[in-house]
Amino acid sequence: MGAYMARVNLTTARVAAYNCEAGKSQSFLWDAKSNCLALRATQSGAKAYVCQARLHGKDIRITLGRPDTWTVQDAREAANRFQLSLDQGIDPREIAAKTKIAAQRARAENDARKIAARVAWESYLRAPHPKWGETHLNDHNIAAQIGGQIKKRGKQLTKPGPLSSLLEMPLHKITADAVSSWLQRESSDRPTAAGNSLRKFRTFINWCCAHPIYNTVVNANCAVARIVTDFAPSKKTKPDDALQKQDLAHWFEQMRIMSNHVFSVYLQGLLLTGARRTEWQILKWKDVDFTGYKMTIRDKVEGVRTIPLTPYVHGLLVSLPRVNEFVFSSPTSKLGYAIGMSKAHTDALRRAGLCHISLHGLRRSFSTLSEWLELPVGVIAQIQGHKPSAIAEKHYKRRPIDLLRMHHEKFESWILSEAGVEC
Repeated sequence: MGAYMARVNLTTARVAAYNCEAGKSQSFLWDAKSNCLALRATQSGAKAYVCQARLHGKDIRITLGRPDTWTVQDAREAANRFQLSLDQGIDPREIAAKTKIAAQRARAENDARKIAARVAWESYLRAPHPKWGETHLNDHNIAAQIGGQIKKRGKQLTKPGPLSSLLEMPLHKITADAVSSWLQRESSDRPTAAGNSLRKFRTFINWCCAHPIYNTVVNANCAVARIVTDFAPSKKTKPDDALQKQDLAHWFEQMRIMSNHVFSVYLQGLLLTGARRTEWQILKWKDVDFTGYKMTIRDKVEGVRTIPLTPYVHGLLVSLPRVNEFVFSSPTSKLGYAIGMSKAHTDALRRAGLCHISLHGLRRSFSTLSEWLELPVGVIAQIQGHKPSAIAEKHYKRRPIDLLRMHHEKFESWILSEAGVEC
């Protein structure tokens, strides 16, 4: 280091007395006991210990710290370690950078371990989900709701959603055992809701696994381990969850005298179109072409599909008031469209003396009843928005709307005839 200024034995007194040389922005006082240690002083009065030496033909310098936080002896020991690293061909700056990154990662992981699953869940719901609709998002909110709120109708309090207790746990503590225990508890009281919530939770966990923060603490297999799947409620279809031909007259009678006209039209249309209950529920006026006798359905599988607007359904929709953008509007619903049709349908079934049939059962009824007319399976699948089940259907059949209309109107006419409904 002979190229540097004359060396002195650094002491506390010399360090305190040293100032930057006049006319320079910074100057150095080199230590005689440690070849690579110096005290740097600037014109602003700042001082700091630095280490400088050569590695692979280049000067390497690092700053240790100010004299008020470093003693001379501590600085010398650090300088000796610095020199030892260089002698071994190691750049201390790379070690410091790796150490800093490791410390930052450790702090991030420690912070992540404090995160409650609900915090991650809220982030998940706020994240972009291009294929989600308002109803799908609302289903997630209901599944995770804390409960204890006053219901929109009545004075009772809302119950906690199936996922509520699970989401109160720290994310890193949600193991397969924890999910299994939760699933067994929920399945004993509400198996269908528990099964639906488990599927939502699995998708949430997959999202966490791809998240830059949550992936460090989430247990990736917590919702798919054998100990969980063994207790997952099976998705069994009720064998009688569909209207039979002999039920049509009683069913239509109750639908047509229903006091809520919007509900009445919704339920009749659900049966006569075979649509999914949600995609029919969110139908908008702009999706209905009354002159072209066709409708655009917001399909959860393909995005959209066009189906015929049959004569009877045409008349039903024309009879509805245009309150807002939704066909099945509701002045009291925050969503803008009607809700609560399931209960009204159950009450109507009871008055008709029929067994319980779910709203999805009406979609199933559309497919089941079509067999009486031996309609092409592909036609029914295209109207209902089912994926093609055969190669020929998938790649070659492209039925125009007029061909669908021919079969669909024939089907509607048959159902109304069996129900004794005069158009």
